[in-house]
Amino acid sequence: MNPGDHQRRETVRVVLGEDLALLRHGLIRMLESSGFDVIAWADNGPDLKAALIEHRPDVAVVDVRMPPDHTDDGLRAAIEARAVVPRLPVLVLSQFVEPLYAKELLSDGQGAVGYLLKDRVLEVDQFIEAVQRVADGGTAMDPEVIAQLLTGRSRERSLEPLSPREREVLSLMAEGRSNVAVARRLFITEKAVAKHINNIFTKLGLHLSEGDNRRVLAVLAYLGG
Repeated sequence: MNPGDHQRRETVRVVLGEDLALLRHGLIRMLESSGFDVIAWADNGPDLKAALIEHRPDVAVVDVRMPPDHTDDGLRAAIEARAVVPRLPVLVLSQFVEPLYAKELLSDGQGAVGYLLKDRVLEVDQFIEAVQRVADGGTAMDPEVIAQLLTGRSRERSLEPLSPREREVLSLMAEGRSNVAVARRLFITEKAVAKHINNIFTKLGLHLSEGDNRRVLAVLAYLGG
């Protein structure tokens, strides 16, 4: 699929946080050719936080390690901005997994978060779809990130009611896969996937309500438990 095929009815406004100039310009060209509007970019944590609060974009795409400290400045800037701008969609695109702050990003239970590893994003379409999914309020998690976050006894206790198959389904949901994609991956029917998902909602106590997206809440329970 050509990136230009991703044109959307409503332009998604993006703020980009990336300090490497060559990669930053490449990401801007990729996003804009796919129908997004990169309204601002920053190459350091403080400027990124300011840009996110000022522009309140539809989605932020941020690196973890940025100046001035080159540690977790980008991710912390996004978390701090999200505290000021509730439900600000944030997609982390990094070479590193920062478990502590990644869990903090997930802990508010609002969704609209993603975490991809740069060297594992193999296709433009994969990245563009992840940006759109997070902008729409969903989640987009790299399986390697999930593997590093899924530690701790509290999570195991919270997921005890789930069967092994239900955990498989929830793991694929955390990657942002649709019911169709889950069915294909597990070689089961879409009807079976829907049944597993309803069981997951019930066992995790996620009852239907007007204001909550149970799919997102289930994924957040899985990742941040």
